[in-house]
Amino acid sequence: MLILANVRERWSGFLGAFVAVLVGVALITTTLVIYDSAKAKVQPRYQGTAALALPPQAVDVGGSPEDRMPWSETEAKPLVSGLEKVPGVAGAVVDRSFYAQAIRNGKPVTDEGALESGHGFSSARMAPYKLVSGRAPAAAGEVVVDRALGAAVGSELTVNVTQGRQQFKVVGTVDGPGYYFSEQFAAHQQPGVSTIALIPDKGADTGAIVSAAKKVVGEHGSVVSGDGRAELQPEYIEHKRFLGVQLISAMAILGLFTTVFVVASMLVLSTGMRRREIGLLRTIGASPKQVRRMILGEAAVVGLAGSIVGCVAGVAASPLLLSILKGLDVTPPGMRIDVAAWPLLVASVIGIGVSVIGAWAAGRKAAKVAPIEALLDSRSANQGMGRGRWIAGLSVLGLGVVLAVGTATSTADNRINMAIFATMTLIVAAALLAPVFVGPVGRLLTAPFQRGGKAAPVLVRAELVANPRRAASLVAPVIAAVGFAVLLSGMVETMRVAYPAGEALKVAGQTIVTPDGTPGNTDEVVAANPVGKAALPTRAFVEPKKASGGTATVLDVLGSRDPKWNKQGQAVLGEKTAGELGLKQGQNVPVRFADGATVTLTVAKVLPDDPARGDFVVARDLVRAHDPAALTDDIFVPAGLKASAAVPGVALHDAAQFALADYNTDAKLTDSLAMMLIVIAVGYSVIAVANSMAMAAHGRRRDFGVMKSAGGTVRQLLFTSVGETTLVVVIGAALGVLVTLPPLAGMAAGLSEATSSDVSLHLNTGTIVTAVLGTLAAAVLAGVAVTAKTLKRQTA
Repeated sequence: MLILANVRERWSGFLGAFVAVLVGVALITTTLVIYDSAKAKVQPRYQGTAALALPPQAVDVGGSPEDRMPWSETEAKPLVSGLEKVPGVAGAVVDRSFYAQAIRNGKPVTDEGALESGHGFSSARMAPYKLVSGRAPAAAGEVVVDRALGAAVGSELTVNVTQGRQQFKVVGTVDGPGYYFSEQFAAHQQPGVSTIALIPDKGADTGAIVSAAKKVVGEHGSVVSGDGRAELQPEYIEHKRFLGVQLISAMAILGLFTTVFVVASMLVLSTGMRRREIGLLRTIGASPKQVRRMILGEAAVVGLAGSIVGCVAGVAASPLLLSILKGLDVTPPGMRIDVAAWPLLVASVIGIGVSVIGAWAAGRKAAKVAPIEALLDSRSANQGMGRGRWIAGLSVLGLGVVLAVGTATSTADNRINMAIFATMTLIVAAALLAPVFVGPVGRLLTAPFQRGGKAAPVLVRAELVANPRRAASLVAPVIAAVGFAVLLSGMVETMRVAYPAGEALKVAGQTIVTPDGTPGNTDEVVAANPVGKAALPTRAFVEPKKASGGTATVLDVLGSRDPKWNKQGQAVLGEKTAGELGLKQGQNVPVRFADGATVTLTVAKVLPDDPARGDFVVARDLVRAHDPAALTDDIFVPAGLKASAAVPGVALHDAAQFALADYNTDAKLTDSLAMMLIVIAVGYSVIAVANSMAMAAHGRRRDFGVMKSAGGTVRQLLFTSVGETTLVVVIGAALGVLVTLPPLAGMAAGLSEATSSDVSLHLNTGTIVTAVLGTLAAAVLAGVAVTAKTLKRQTA
């Protein structure tokens, strides 16, 4: 009852923590709702299937499940025959997907899913897509297309396939997307079998079909049905889901950290202002355990209230976030908001948990309050640094330094995350050690005003020196706001300079032939550019030794036409890949390709890792023979030789253009992500700053009364409040910049090494100034508003 009474009577003191929890839970709720809504769904082209029979699943070098290992035509034939005999199955369709894209007016027709748009005609039964006009294709030169393409039956259509442009006769149209060829042509494009779809009879029992199908497939694969069919996602949809999940994950992590940080600092401030009240409770017999339980209970109540309102606000804000993500093109097509129970429960638990965890330090300190505190100034314990705070601050600072150093030595994939974690750690360290800086910096900054005869600078100086802990609690959210603004904007600016410069250096003097409106270069483009690097990538499977009974490992294999590596029966491995696979020079390794055939290769060389060469390199002709659907990467034509752009769907770039175009591919998303995170971090912290200043001003109403009775005018007191607030923001902003520089410097050093170019630290001064001024404005307005209201009441 005491806990509820305290919250009810002192609601203004808990308002800041309530708002912080509300905003944090709303952000986490929104991101979790979007994450749940973005989960893989059954594609429309599989809606008419009862189940899908899939080959065995391979793992990556780390042991995580990855690609399915295609059956060969020979392996699939008996499975198809057996599945067709399952009661209730109207047909077993071998579903093949390969590159197909119409060429009109000399340009590829825009199609995000072009890489997997080609199918055998029987695949249309899976949706089912029905013939609107014409007939099914019967010969290799015939095709059925989506009626939305506008190609008339009987017309000629140029379609780009892996081999290049080919002329097809349109013999029919269907009411769904894709290009449907004869089964013979489809089997030539994709010989391996990765999916067998089961088409049910009308009214057939899906459960019975699945059970019977599993017996037919046995240990040769698996059978999925219902939502399990969502496993088959086009590559471009998976890529968008991946980018979207990365973005909202970053938002959730940043929101969680900021919530914990802000709530903890605000509860410490709130509890520190109640020392006399807690001392009175101790005087009348309350034990330290009871005081601690009271503080934690109050935090739990505030957390529960903030979580409930935050969940409602988060659900309401979900459409806005979805709209933003759609604008960034990082959501699956047709994505809608689906509100499940688990995101709300998880967000609520986090909100309550964060409040309790944030109150732990405050409760621990409150439990140590002695009964005598009831007779002392409530801020008497605000002086100096305790031993525990010193130990915690220095320990976290040391960890932050280690992480900052690790940023320079980490891999490219981990460098950004390492910089963010290093900054988070250093922000916490700065908040813990802030009382050490507040007094000396306050003296330094107010020294020039001491001789002017004004009382305000003297009062501001005295307040900061006498109560460094209270000032440190006010500084903490400012450190977070400015720190994240500097970090995120600095990362973007540094990468904007580093990556194009490094990439241009690697390909200096060369002309690069890149896809333009297509997912890759066809063999026709390669033939038009016979000299230069033209890597042909495929996914292949290193089979385990028969005696081990292990699982196949999937990896990226590059087919090279470089005479050094283009040798039949041989493979060249990077040291890391060779070590992960347990292979050495001279060993034989069985490799299964996309057509289901296994080829034994000899490890000719194990060389130092080189991304430009590849980690597992074989002869280009070998890849083409076993993966007819593979498209070629960018073609690098050496200096002095002429590159050709005669084939539609390609563009020519010099080194600088290529580097800039390559960076700009992801730059829009990177810039947008950084800006969203900056808005979240700074916006959230600004709210916390405003709340903290308001709480501090409200807690000092007795001080204002004393100063007013001593002759201070309203204007003087407001000026004092503005001066103190400005000084606190300046200290917090300075610390926010300082804690961010080491991780950014580490990142710049790492980029210098990775790009073999001189990369210096770059900061976005506009973003930094905006963050500082926004924080200052919010703090000043909140402090002045509460101070003015307090003085008005005292006057009345």
